[in-house]
Amino acid sequence: MVALTPAELTLLGLLVEQPRHGYELDEVIAERGMREWTEIGFSSIYYLLGRLRDRGLVAEASTATGTEGVSGGVSGGGRRKVFAATDEGRAACAEAAEEAIATPRPVFPPVLVGLANLPAVPRERLLPALERRAAALAEREREVRAAAGRPAPDFVRAIFDYSVRQLAAEQAWLSDYRAALETGER
Repeated sequence: MVALTPAELTLLGLLVEQPRHGYELDEVIAERGMREWTEIGFSSIYYLLGRLRDRGLVAEASTATGTEGVSGGVSGGGRRKVFAATDEGRAACAEAAEEAIATPRPVFPPVLVGLANLPAVPRERLLPALERRAAALAEREREVRAAAGRPAPDFVRAIFDYSVRQLAAEQAWLSDYRAALETGER
């Protein structure tokens, strides 16, 4: 099995969908809200494409000039390398995606680090911090729901649905935890 980082798998998957240049990859990543669940910045796209190319998973398909972007607008007039997944890249993407779906992996949310250090937080500061978190989660859920309302393929809708349900689960936990703190159960 070819080991891929989440960022590499994300880019490779987008190239399995269709050949794209770096700017178009960035547009799709932004449009689908992918930066919410994978660390990939515009500045790292070409670096990652180079790594995938060096491993034979993508190849330069052509050089585009002023190509049409995802949003329908025409990109700048500069020449852009268009990359496409190779057969090996398609196989590696399928295998890595299946593994990512099937295997639960630990996540490292900073909130758990904060909870592990609760003894250091005075109670009069804890409750307002939890209120701020609740407000931020509610706002984030509104944003994700708004983004999910745009037309998208089923697999993209599944990502938004997962995100909304994760946010709802955290909000439910937070509500219960705040109530327990306020009643003195904790």
